[in-house]
Amino acid sequence: MKVEVFYFEGCPNHQPAVERVKSVMKEQGIAAKVAQVEIADGEAAKAVGFLGSPTIRVNGLDIDPASRSATGAAFACRCYAGGLPSEDMIRAALLEAQGQGR
Repeated sequence: MKVEVFYFEGCPNHQPAVERVKSVMKEQGIAAKVAQVEIADGEAAKAVGFLGSPTIRVNGLDIDPASRSATGAAFACRCYAGGLPSEDMIRAALLEAQGQGR
């Protein structure tokens, strides 16, 4: 399983998002590494379809199914309800990647 957290330097939600992902992975018994991918500028954001910091992908898919069809890119903060993606959203994406969800 490939788990990636895309972020830009200085994002206040970067590390808390990484910790939340790791916590949910531990809870689910998933031993995959969490790759942290720094996005340096707007050009890099466009190149990877960055939707804002932090963006979390599991096996290349955004953890938010509603965002998977997004076509734009933004070198900006990503807004989740409560500031961070929910544990439920992360859990659902991990289960989906294991063929058990959605």
